[in-house]
Amino acid sequence: MTTDNQGFRLSRRSFATGAAAAGLTVAAPSVLRAQTVQIEYWQYFFKERVEAMDALIQQFEAANPGIKVKHTHFPYAQYRTKTAAAVPAGEGPDVLQLFFGWMREYAKSKLIQPLPAEHFKVADIDKNYFEFVRMMRTNEGYWALPTAVRSLGLFYNKTLLSKPGASGGKPPVTLDDMLKNALAVTERDARGNITTAGATIGIPSQDYHWWREILLRQFGGKPYSDDGRTVTYANDAGAASFGWYTDLQRKHKVAAAGFLSESQAAFKAGKAAQHVDGSFRLGTFKSARGFDWGVAEMPTHNGIASNYASYWVNGLASSATGAKRDAALKFLAFITTNDAMQLWFEKTGELPAKPEVALSAKNLADPLSGPMLAGLKYAHATDFVAEEAQGQIFQDMLDRVLLQNQDPLAALKEAAAAEQKLIDDYYKA
Repeated sequence: MTTDNQGFRLSRRSFATGAAAAGLTVAAPSVLRAQTVQIEYWQYFFKERVEAMDALIQQFEAANPGIKVKHTHFPYAQYRTKTAAAVPAGEGPDVLQLFFGWMREYAKSKLIQPLPAEHFKVADIDKNYFEFVRMMRTNEGYWALPTAVRSLGLFYNKTLLSKPGASGGKPPVTLDDMLKNALAVTERDARGNITTAGATIGIPSQDYHWWREILLRQFGGKPYSDDGRTVTYANDAGAASFGWYTDLQRKHKVAAAGFLSESQAAFKAGKAAQHVDGSFRLGTFKSARGFDWGVAEMPTHNGIASNYASYWVNGLASSATGAKRDAALKFLAFITTNDAMQLWFEKTGELPAKPEVALSAKNLADPLSGPMLAGLKYAHATDFVAEEAQGQIFQDMLDRVLLQNQDPLAALKEAAAAEQKLIDDYYKA
């Protein structure tokens, strides 16, 4: 992620203007003027994200001398556990980040509270944010808002794709092009083990989302019914799309799950020609040395372009009340202004959550971020009811096909039954 240190100065006047542009009108209660109020912000640790938030806090405190923001962060593996323990005890954050797929679980567990409609107007948010952000909205209004969003892109090794039979150092346009490239550049040792992969496959990676929201749609299917309550992938379209994906290893032998430990490591080492990953990975790969690489929009199939969008949102902790709640709302409005989104983009590589900011000519012209930003125009997000459990169902399905040689359609039917039960149980509760 970028190490660009260019920030911005935000006066009290410009903050008010930015909040108004966002459709967010947060009053400044007299208690905030009379005494200093300290609020706490939580997120998981990722170097560039922490640095970006520190910069935003510095600007916010300069514009709001009556409010101090304590920035707390934890390793990702500990984050959910600590949040679940601290908020009910009233000892945790006033504002916290959470993955969008956790929103329903957090709301059900009373870890967050709805954002007040008088300050965060539903109609304005609907208008100003990418459409997939509406997953944060229920009958109570919006529960959380992102500063940034993410999409997927195809990372490609220009040196490997310059080999005979490949695409001349250029990215593939279609899935057929991608497979042709992979067949041309894959190398194996005397025992048949891959030493250079034509493509990557497996978990941990973004392949769960690549299959569900991109490949499945490109083969004529969709993952769920329009209301999100019925699993719809256990059919011929699902089998064709999942078969194409798993055949990268099973049939064509151009990829291997676990190659060099994990997919992104293989690409960073210059040992994988084509790798699907998120926009958040740009900074990681920028530190790679020894090969020339680029980013392209996701390959199309059957003339269909699709992408997956995800995001971390900022929510108001259920324990925030009184003066702390007022200050937290003001801080929430600040970190979702256009200027805050641009700063976050420049420091982390994560994409602005509003089309007005994300799709500016300047941002789209960036050779690395530009393809990721373009993918937001046709991206889909998934309405998870239990994100980790649903992800594990995909992992188990993939293992059954790659390790146990189960038929893709049979694996899909087993996964769909398990996921449908998970969804049904959620709505019954």
